[in-house]
Amino acid sequence: MPIDAGTEENPAAGVVAAAAWRVRAISVLPGYRLSVTFADETSGFVDLSAVRSEPSLGVFAALANPQCFDQAGVVLGVVTWPNGADLDPLWMYEEISTAKNKTWSVPF
Repeated sequence: MPIDAGTEENPAAGVVAAAAWRVRAISVLPGYRLSVTFADETSGFVDLSAVRSEPSLGVFAALANPQCFDQAGVVLGVVTWPNGADLDPLWMYEEISTAKNKTWSVPF
């Protein structure tokens, strides 16, 4: 079952992520994948199925645990996890925008 995560803003500072490449919303999909929608309505998929639990991956190694991966959310236009892992939204945007199948397989 997909898990939806909305965009979060920093109400104390009045900050709203507005750049076209900022992530507006995500859904966590089976198989370590995310459905991503950006501020300019560009959308696609991020495939993190290559993630594995090994120390060389640092903070990303924890994402191999499905319970950790499923906690993905959006904070100020960036996909983040509670353990401190995050994905560069500009890199995601560029990869998804230019991919024929609108899928970016994250290289681990």
